[in-house]
Amino acid sequence: MGGNGGPLADASPTLEHGRRRAVFVDRDGTLNPDFHYLADAERLEVYRGVPEGIRLLREHGYRVICVTNQSGVGRGYYRAEDVDKIHARLNAMLAAKGASIDAFYYCPHTPEAGCACRKPGTELFTRAAKDWSLELSASAMIGDRALDVLAGERLGLLTVFVPQLGHGAEARAELISAGLRPDISAPSFRSAVQRVLSLG
Repeated sequence: MGGNGGPLADASPTLEHGRRRAVFVDRDGTLNPDFHYLADAERLEVYRGVPEGIRLLREHGYRVICVTNQSGVGRGYYRAEDVDKIHARLNAMLAAKGASIDAFYYCPHTPEAGCACRKPGTELFTRAAKDWSLELSASAMIGDRALDVLAGERLGLLTVFVPQLGHGAEARAELISAGLRPDISAPSFRSAVQRVLSLG
């Protein structure tokens, strides 16, 4: 499932073959605190530095696409409409600081469903790449979990690990257990963005 974000002027031309670079971002634990099955948009908070980081990406011509697992829908904890309200509020909060996410794609299924759209599955990424004419080989994935890194690896993306505040040791142990080595590890979202941009 997907939805478009608010418009922002493009700051740089497309790549030679007409496609664009993108930074895919996880939601819970990466852009905002993970409240475990967030259902109420009014509870949404955004980590410090996230609006500035997203604005920097947009200013450098990157599309910003949020890809998130939302099994709370499949579990009956909240509805698809609730997810849409959260994403609308997130973009409204970002817009207040001159930032915007281009689109949101989320998987509503439980892990038991065995779908291809739940990360580390790659269906939502490839769908976004088609929808937005993205060049995956020139794109990146920023997330706080091993499943984010694995999804990025499967697609040949630059993988960026930003551990959730207060759960860094657990997240790193998860990476080690899965045998994953992200290309970049950063202490915050904004610093992760700066590392991505430094690589051109």
